[in-house]
Amino acid sequence: MRDREGAPALMPTDSPLKILHVTRAPVGGIFRHILDVATGQAERGHHVGIVCDSTTGGERAEAALAAIAPQMKLGIWRLAIQRELSLTDAFGFLRVSRRLGRLGANVLHGHGAKGGAFVRLMSAPKAIRVYTPHGGSLHYGRHSVRGTVYGAIERFLMRRTELFLFESAFARDAYRAMVGPPGSTVRVVPNGISAAEMVPVLPAPDAADIVSVGEFRHIKGTDVLIAAVAELHRAGRNVSLAVAGDGEEGPALREQVSRLGLTDSVRFLGHVQARKAFTFGRLLVVPSRADSLPYVVIEAGGARIPIVASGVGGIPEILGQDGNMVPPEDPARLAGAIAKALDDPASARASAERLGERVRELFSQDAMVKGVLNGYAAAIAAKFMHSR
Repeated sequence: MRDREGAPALMPTDSPLKILHVTRAPVGGIFRHILDVATGQAERGHHVGIVCDSTTGGERAEAALAAIAPQMKLGIWRLAIQRELSLTDAFGFLRVSRRLGRLGANVLHGHGAKGGAFVRLMSAPKAIRVYTPHGGSLHYGRHSVRGTVYGAIERFLMRRTELFLFESAFARDAYRAMVGPPGSTVRVVPNGISAAEMVPVLPAPDAADIVSVGEFRHIKGTDVLIAAVAELHRAGRNVSLAVAGDGEEGPALREQVSRLGLTDSVRFLGHVQARKAFTFGRLLVVPSRADSLPYVVIEAGGARIPIVASGVGGIPEILGQDGNMVPPEDPARLAGAIAKALDDPASARASAERLGERVRELFSQDAMVKGVLNGYAAAIAAKFMHSR
């Protein structure tokens, strides 16, 4: 079956689809994406359900799933799913397989490496199997040990995938480089935000110079931003930083702040919703080591927040040629870009306004949901209608 990447297809039937979204951890951008897509699909009359891990996400995941539960006609099911490959995956797969088999879904949509594996290992003669990597294993070097292992697994699973949905051209190209050209239907459907999230956000009167928003994980590079703030302080610029987020590297980041003598200049906010977090700073910095198409950059664009970011992954697809981007893991270059933006706030605001219009045009939630459904339609047509 050849790669059919191209114009969107119309839905092949007016009947509601039964759609199940499967992922591991109900946290971060993957979880946000699933909630938005699942809600949009339910609002359009489809029967939707979610399967995810029960050991992560905490109270925020529980609250978010409880809020969406009334719309999920196929229900929400949680079970323990380990982050790394383990023998317990076999038991988890058998439980998920039995559950999904009873529901008779038309669409099995796996998100992330583990969710994608669970879905694509299933026999699905009456359904399409959909995979959205969301970065995940694509961030490992092709010739690294993990990259070799995950690449081999992905090549095996590729043959059991009717639709690849990538949220960025970067993710599509990274998959092709690491795994090979997909032999089935391919779509790039960018993440999107709602109209309410495209209303400008103003900084509070006591806002810090800089704000960052994201999980405390090595890949997100918050330690690089703290090092850049230290560089600015050594140059005589006592800039302030507000850090919104939490995660496994929280203690190490707090120790770094203390060790660099930045305790009075760096404020840890804990977990804060993005639009609220934006009020705590005048310039958003996204210092990722790697990324796919981060929601926080799209949200900041919609909110008209000036941005400095690492030029990695799909971030250039959001910011465009006008974006203020630097190489990852370079505190000195990052410090210089921050200083430049703070020294010329009028130019930074003008760039933020242009980005806001770009986000409104290219990254809407409505377009995302429609694009996902049209991808399903193309894959359903390829699997069932073309085989008659």
